[in-house]
Amino acid sequence: MRRRDFIILFGSAVTAWPPAALAQQTHTKKIPRVGVLWHAANAEQEDVYLRVVTKAFADLGYVDGKNILLEHRFPAEQPDRFRAFAREFAESKVDVILAVTTLGAKEAKQATNTIPIVVVLDGDPVANGLVESLARPGGNVTGLSLMSVDVSGKRLALFRELVPNLSRLAIMVDPRDPGGPRMRAGYERAAKAATVSTQYFGVTTPDEIEQAFSTISRDSFDGVALAGPLLFNERVLIGASALKHRVPTLSLIGEMVPHGLLLSYGQDFPDFFRRSVGYVDKILRGANPADLPVEQPTHFKLVINSKMAKALGITIPQSLLITADEVVE
Repeated sequence: MRRRDFIILFGSAVTAWPPAALAQQTHTKKIPRVGVLWHAANAEQEDVYLRVVTKAFADLGYVDGKNILLEHRFPAEQPDRFRAFAREFAESKVDVILAVTTLGAKEAKQATNTIPIVVVLDGDPVANGLVESLARPGGNVTGLSLMSVDVSGKRLALFRELVPNLSRLAIMVDPRDPGGPRMRAGYERAAKAATVSTQYFGVTTPDEIEQAFSTISRDSFDGVALAGPLLFNERVLIGASALKHRVPTLSLIGEMVPHGLLLSYGQDFPDFFRRSVGYVDKILRGANPADLPVEQPTHFKLVINSKMAKALGITIPQSLLITADEVVE
């Protein structure tokens, strides 16, 4: 066959191909679906980090509804809802599950051992049974490790610079949080080393938070250390209670401080969410979660609330002001 005849024949064949079939060939690429398992009750409570996640995907070229589908679920800290949403993602066969907290990651892993899972905020993925090791996760889970407990001593030491008369510390934890016992133990060890006595307050509802602050103030505690997702969700209430009862309050989450806490020292949480989206991108491009090492913090952020310090009659040492990553005015 002459080359000219072949071109005419091929051209005729393309022209004769049904338009619907051509469209099917063009649009066969499947849009990836990512199930995002948050921990709060709604998008408003998660807004500070949800915006970070949305932008992180956009920065990598993903537009929700066009070339990716982000399916957000909000379990409101209810274990049965974590379980139900995890099973929903597994049964609908999403391409990746982005689990914000340890509880979400645990339920997701229980629901599926094949769908890749990226955990964002977990204190110790090895101890929590999510991965075999940080270097080689070995299963379908990877992501980031907070190392929250590891810096409890440093966090308490910074707090004591602001509250030098600290002798009695209340530790307020949501007992439903899988990482809660380790956070409590970390604070207790750090306090013991600093000859500070402690008392544990377990809270699971907003009403219990206000009751706990009332008791802490009545019993003349010098400060409060917080841990747990519920306490982040109720950051406005916690800040108001801390101010009402005039109790210096400490957290590991910087985004809580502007609401009335005195100080935080811990991981850069927005950066953790950005980095977790990078994991999702790698997996969607073909990476195996078993081979993606779990990342640890690269930076610890110190945030101080100078407005709260003034309300409590506390003078912030110049050394802390210089080293703070953020000072809330």
